[in-house]
Amino acid sequence: MSEQAVDTNVLDRHECRACGYVYEPSKGDSKSDIVPGTPFAELPLIWRCPVCGAKKNAFTNIGPEGTASGFQENLGYGLGVNKMTPGQKNILIFGALALAFLFFMSLYGLR
Repeated sequence: MSEQAVDTNVLDRHECRACGYVYEPSKGDSKSDIVPGTPFAELPLIWRCPVCGAKKNAFTNIGPEGTASGFQENLGYGLGVNKMTPGQKNILIFGALALAFLFFMSLYGLR
């Protein structure tokens, strides 16, 4: 692997279609001695999924970390929710659940 500094913010992640493992270039693969910053395209041809052993061609590109998931043409639908990153969606979902729980618990204060 090259010793050059690689900007891992623009490197795409790849997900195994068999088991869901996500190869993140910023982390590399310690089980196969792949150093952090190694793009998916530079992985050896004999590299396998560390979870299920699937071949490299069983992976699909899911884009860089922190980007909205889904197809680019669908991001304009869904009242803006489709443009949210997975972390923002988690905050929205679990925040709404916590708020609903608090409202439910406040009913015990009524007489």
